[in-house]
Amino acid sequence: MGAVPLQARSKQPHEQPDHSGPIEQARYACALGAMQSAAAIKRVVPITHCGPGCATKQYRSLTFTNGHQGGAYVAPSTNASQREVIFGGADRLAELIESTLGVLDADLFVVVTGCIPDLVGDDVGSVVRDFQKRDVPIVYAETGGFRGNNFNGHEVVTQAIIDQFVGEASRVREPRLVNLWSLLPYQNTFWRGDLTEIKRLLEGIGLRVNTLFGPSSSGIAEWKSIPQAQFNLVLSPWLGLATARHLEQRYGQPFLHVPAIPIGSKQTGEFLRQVGAFAELPAAGVEAFIAAEEETYYDYIQGFADFYAQSRQALPSRFAVVGDAAYVLAITKFLVRQLGLIPARQIITDDPPAEYREAIRAEFRAIDHDVSADVSITEDGYLVQELLRETDFGNKRPLLLATGWERGTANQLKGFLVEIGSPATSEVVLSRANVGYRGALTLIERIYSTVLLG
Repeated sequence: MGAVPLQARSKQPHEQPDHSGPIEQARYACALGAMQSAAAIKRVVPITHCGPGCATKQYRSLTFTNGHQGGAYVAPSTNASQREVIFGGADRLAELIESTLGVLDADLFVVVTGCIPDLVGDDVGSVVRDFQKRDVPIVYAETGGFRGNNFNGHEVVTQAIIDQFVGEASRVREPRLVNLWSLLPYQNTFWRGDLTEIKRLLEGIGLRVNTLFGPSSSGIAEWKSIPQAQFNLVLSPWLGLATARHLEQRYGQPFLHVPAIPIGSKQTGEFLRQVGAFAELPAAGVEAFIAAEEETYYDYIQGFADFYAQSRQALPSRFAVVGDAAYVLAITKFLVRQLGLIPARQIITDDPPAEYREAIRAEFRAIDHDVSADVSITEDGYLVQELLRETDFGNKRPLLLATGWERGTANQLKGFLVEIGSPATSEVVLSRANVGYRGALTLIERIYSTVLLG
């Protein structure tokens, strides 16, 4: 798509409240991308009922061009064609499910739908319920692309698994067991390592954690134990809140919402104390774990301080962060509170629902006791680049923590680019984390290695 003059586009470049105009360089997938949320659960197979190529496009955008993460299981597809548009695709879907059961071994199958079956009105629920009556572990979620992006689709999929597979409330609650709802699998380039590190931290203060997604999860067994958890932990500005409220209504489970994912010693210590107090854990145990982690953390930081002191005049002092709300908030807090950098521009691109936006802005107004930041919310890559180009970065080269889409702009600004979100084409990401104590050290290494190479 060619460039469109700024005045012909959004009249409010700091906020794009509607979807009436063109959007360039979107940083998310459509709701069908939630197939990857299902694929992120061990031994779960997504079955896609959609048009030819739809599933492939979601897979490639969320895995290959996003840290080259690689996939999980296969995703059988109906590849709905003109025939299914005219006559309906329910029979084709039933045939595909039957064939899939014959060749693939899985603990759960999740049927996700694209635009074609949702528009023509295929009764996917009826098809899936026929298999459920045969005790086949299968659920369905309506995720047509017009229903929103893969963040919305993720909540639809998680609630579908809870309602159709997990079952009724448990009479027994297990103290210290927590369900974690945080980063969006595959959309967040570093989700595997981050969830693993968050689990390590929470277990360090005495909790048991259902991470539910990724290699640190035991898969379906954790999902089945969701109703037994003492509480749900929503660790993000907004993603997961709808699911936590659904669980509160369905199972009577309380939830703790921590908007800022912790990066670095200060935020991580505060986070662990907050969770420990909510879970009514002995404070002495929480403090002992924090002290041990901080001792190791600051031993590494002391080594970094030598480099920083000798090189500080040549290092960037102002920064911009572009990406999903969770990482923009977390990284901004870390760079301000731990490294003393100045926030020049913060841009959120994951289209948070309108009801959450003021709370998100409030978090940025309280970055630190004497630091606040304005945040721009736009899905449009054209506007992102315009905002970056008009930003005052002072007399030093800017530091951009953004995506591959910003590489050209970083070159124009003679800045340093560290890829922290989708698309990330210059990074191969397997187990790397940016959160907690260990992730913060990795992030520091990446930032200043980029500066030295620049």
